Amino acid sequence: MKVLIIEDDSVVAAHVAQGLRAADHYCEVIANGKEGLDKATNERFDVIVLDIMLPQLDGISVLNVLRQKNILTPVLLLSAKAQVEDKVNGLRSGANDYLTKPFAIEELVARVEGLAGRATSPRSTSLSVGDLTLDLLNRRVMRGETEIGLQAKEFQLLEYLLRHRGEVVTRSMLLENVWNYHFDPQTNLIDVHISRLRQKVDKTFNIPLIETVRGAGYRIADSFS
Repeated sequence: MKVLIIEDDSVVAAHVAQGLRAADHYCEVIANGKEGLDKATNERFDVIVLDIMLPQLDGISVLNVLRQKNILTPVLLLSAKAQVEDKVNGLRSGANDYLTKPFAIEELVARVEGLAGRATSPRSTSLSVGDLTLDLLNRRVMRGETEIGLQAKEFQLLEYLLRHRGEVVTRSMLLENVWNYHFDPQTNLIDVHISRLRQKVDKTFNIPLIETVRGAGYRIADSFS
């Protein structure tokens, strides 16, 4: 596993790198946000360990730019701030996990390995099922010869469903992986987006793709005849 550590505290950075290397993972350490962003943008990493308080560019800004560029590398935020609002802000900005300082290195390694495990399947440049194709590089959606225009969240939602085609995807899975919510906001957010997605990719076509599994979630079948 290849891990990028963006941390300006040399003691903390060395501690994290030592723990990950002891677990047989490759690490690179960057001490400021701007250089860390450049490294994360131009090279592939399995996980990024990102401190919030950084010189030149803070960790939340780094994270925002990465997600705007559609770089979906799992990110573990490190911070001395332990308030709930700080954690929520980090997660809503696109982080996959949040760990407060001080921490046990064994916990950090376990969290990093857990994040990498969620992203081990190869990320191809396109996804398809039946006559539906997502071009991930150009952000285009086609059903047969018809191009379908989707907004950013609709595209992310459809991409997640396709990556898990054949599986039942729960509301909790969608909230965590599409909206980066680690709690249920108790709104009809998912229902609204599923409805809009169906209007665009299912309504005018012969074979509907998105299935509601009552009491469980949603599913796109692995294949269609």
